Amino acid sequence: MVMRNKLLMPGCEAIAEAAIRAGCTHYFGYPGLALRDIHGHMAARLPAEGGTYVTAENETAAIGMAYGAACAGARVMTSASGTGIGQMQEMLSFMAGAEVPCVVLNVGLSGYSLAGLLPSQADYFQATRGAGQENYRLVALSPSSVQEAADLTVEAFEIAERHRNPVLILADGIVSQMMEPASLVAKKRRPASEKPWTVGPRHNRRPNLVTSIYLEPSALEAQVWKLYKKYQTLSGREVRYEEYRCKDASLILVAGGILGRVARTAVDKGRKRGMKLGLFRPVSLWPFPAEALAEHSRRAKSLLVVELNTGQMVEDVRLATQKHDRVHFYGRTGGSIPSSFEILHEALKWMD
Repeated sequence: MVMRNKLLMPGCEAIAEAAIRAGCTHYFGYPGLALRDIHGHMAARLPAEGGTYVTAENETAAIGMAYGAACAGARVMTSASGTGIGQMQEMLSFMAGAEVPCVVLNVGLSGYSLAGLLPSQADYFQATRGAGQENYRLVALSPSSVQEAADLTVEAFEIAERHRNPVLILADGIVSQMMEPASLVAKKRRPASEKPWTVGPRHNRRPNLVTSIYLEPSALEAQVWKLYKKYQTLSGREVRYEEYRCKDASLILVAGGILGRVARTAVDKGRKRGMKLGLFRPVSLWPFPAEALAEHSRRAKSLLVVELNTGQMVEDVRLATQKHDRVHFYGRTGGSIPSSFEILHEALKWMD
């Protein structure tokens, strides 16, 4: 792929520009404090690229607009923070059930309701467990840098269309706001192509009905099992993770997002002190990289999960490794981020 020279930009702006270059044609959203950069960039750039930017009256309206445009075949994106994503859950379950692709950015902030610009990873359950109706899944990707946020945005659009499923980018408040240099993929011009599943009559074919409503029990059950099989396929194809110095590690730190970077520094500092530390960073929160983590856990004596919450990813780590007594947890909340020395101090407790 052709890359541009690096540009210094905040995470949200990099995500917005990457989305446009990935072919996003429609953006709908309700502008919150953490999302002003993405809204400003989309409002300025998307119409100039022949696309559509709409400020919705709330998050429920934004995801409804996204649903409609995606059903017509547009490449669509929306964004919100945790509580706004909560308002989108019913429509997200509709979209998953109807197999409609869409990319959703969630900027994770601390707080049970309204929040300031304080980072959090407390939306992990919301992102990975399917907070709406039925047995649906969202692909959830977690960047740890501005560059990765841009790269994963491009991938998110490809995954969404490849599997006809909504994809969530879960970026904590630090990644979304910090300024870093990033290289962006040059805009790829795609020839106009018809998606055979979209609504509306085209080229003399019969119009489609895109829906997740199945009133007949047999039809509903067939659709549920169809999606289940798709998720099984998806979970085998779309796993992403980073491993760092894990092969000989006695203790593996498991951390994602911005904490993956702090933990990597802790690994380097610990190695200089003779501590056999490694880092395993899940990039896809769902599908969770369980097999890869389980393989490393067979060699390591312990694992320490570090999160900006009270221990949500730790459940998936324990399920993956089946070493409940060897999986430990260290968390911070309220927008506080542990330093690499704090993580090292905690790691010392579990070193043999």
